[in-house]
Amino acid sequence: MKKNIFAVCDLDASYACNLTDYLNGKRTTPFEVQAFTNVESLQEFARAQPIELLLISTRAMCNEIRELPIGRIVILSEGEQLRDLNLEEYPFVYKYQSSDQLICEVMEYYAAANPNTCLFPATTDTKLIGIYSPVARSGKTAFALALGEILAESRQVLYLNLEEYSGFEELFGTHYRTDLTDLIYFARQKEENLVYKLNSIIQSFHGLQYVPPAFFSADIRGVTGEEWLLILKRIMEYCEYDVILLDLGGQMEGIFELLQRCERIYMPVAADRIARAKLSQYEKLLQMMEQQEILEKTKKLQVPQTELDPNGPDMIQQLVWGETGTFVRRLLWEEENE
Repeated sequence: MKKNIFAVCDLDASYACNLTDYLNGKRTTPFEVQAFTNVESLQEFARAQPIELLLISTRAMCNEIRELPIGRIVILSEGEQLRDLNLEEYPFVYKYQSSDQLICEVMEYYAAANPNTCLFPATTDTKLIGIYSPVARSGKTAFALALGEILAESRQVLYLNLEEYSGFEELFGTHYRTDLTDLIYFARQKEENLVYKLNSIIQSFHGLQYVPPAFFSADIRGVTGEEWLLILKRIMEYCEYDVILLDLGGQMEGIFELLQRCERIYMPVAADRIARAKLSQYEKLLQMMEQQEILEKTKKLQVPQTELDPNGPDMIQQLVWGETGTFVRRLLWEEENE
């Protein structure tokens, strides 16, 4: 069976095709995306097979489109007053913004509209990789971001930061409208539409896709291991990710349940006496809990720290092409050649 159709219609052919290429390139959008550059071809297509979601420019929208069997319509606006065009009944997104943000807004509307559509299982065998350390200041998140960006050069990767305090808004000079908290809330309310909500939240660092971490730490403290696993199961079932990276915090519930589920665990550590003592306690705890399997798939690493220049290029690229990135590339090469 084919996926439901997400149609993009704009009389500006380059815009319609570029946006469609972007969506198809992500491979995680739960739709088959089709581009149309005139109303006639859209009408012909819609008469032959149903369109679930249509994103259409104001210049292309007309009464003939209203009469087509289309599930939901979103207007692609260039800033016009929709009331003057008799289009105020439809939700709209602003055309001239980043593709990431535009699609987030479209999918946010679609997820909230309670779509009664069928999701099709993913064909990708997703690997779940954990990055965790009982030792603070070990370079864990810098390693995780560099690893994710480098893997994303050739694969579809989703990065999830489950720490209480990620500092992302400060690090990257941005403000997130939605974050992991919204995904958790949505999963508790409308678990069947979780994948659509995910696509309304996802941002990207170059090729690496990520869900903005929770801003309020209390929002993730009460999430059980079972709930985390349910969210991950849904993503892995219906999104074409090759790898999901979990950047895990030590205060979250269900930490051992998540570590058990990971195929591989990277553990950045430090070499000082206090760090060694913390690591020893952690390992003894796992042995007492009969969780030797977690220890067996854990690789301990001493990650070199990249000196970040606040006035230099973006932080992710500094990590990828600095000492941390060199370390990650060597690590991946050694693993591929074991």
